[in-house]
Amino acid sequence: YIIINMADAAKAPAKKAVKAKKPAVKPAHPPYQVMIVAAIKALKERGGSSRKAILKYIVANNKVADAAKAQVRVKLAVRKMLAAKKLVPVKGSFKLPKEEKAAKP
Repeated sequence: YIIINMADAAKAPAKKAVKAKKPAVKPAHPPYQVMIVAAIKALKERGGSSRKAILKYIVANNKVADAAKAQVRVKLAVRKMLAAKKLVPVKGSFKLPKEEKAAKP
């Protein structure tokens, strides 16, 4: 037989009070993918825009609070855009893919 001490059973962990979550604050800037596309269009660099130039443009022209966090976000957004073929890599820089024009009938 197993003897259970009633004092140990009474010391069961009490449930913690659930704190009310604060509602998430919307950022004062558009999504990073939108800002990256706008930066590449605005920079108009023939050989493509570097990640550093894109970040510099985004920080200068948008209400981004922290440049260090923005650097990580830009890196992740560029990586996702490359995977989705929304950006074309060019020797360490990035370009927008060429838009296909509809053929005339």
